[in-house]
Amino acid sequence: MRGKGSRREGDERPARPDDDVAAGPAIVVYTLAHTVGALRAAARTGRPVTLTSATDAGIYAGPGWFGAVLEAAREAVPKAVFSALLDCGDQPGAALAAIRAQVESVIFTGRGDVARRLADIAAQHGVRLVTGRPTARLDLGDDFFAAETAIEQRCADFLASLGA
Repeated sequence: MRGKGSRREGDERPARPDDDVAAGPAIVVYTLAHTVGALRAAARTGRPVTLTSATDAGIYAGPGWFGAVLEAAREAVPKAVFSALLDCGDQPGAALAAIRAQVESVIFTGRGDVARRLADIAAQHGVRLVTGRPTARLDLGDDFFAAETAIEQRCADFLASLGA
């Protein structure tokens, strides 16, 4: 889904986190098992999802880690439809690193003037910049060490609870 939801022509503000509802509900992932479990649930239920990194993960884990996790999960569950957001907090350097790495979508929560400049740079690289985290989401942080099958079931239950 790269590029979908990028800045619209004439739109001078970075995207808000819920602008692209077609991407599906957000699931906050911390591990490869979380990511694969979430994608298996998405594929099983036929619903797209938005995989969101943990808060500030772009700062302490970086875009290389996030990209590797997404690639491995994509290979494990090729039929899943998803988008992904890497949270870079209020750190412009982390956001720039994610943009250079061509992470699909980057969350930046810093100053508005910096966000506008980053959004312009991101658009030039085919990356979407959003200025906040999605509101409706399932956070898998409490299930850090849970088995992949348990994660898949939790995500499937979450998706089912949202209705059609």
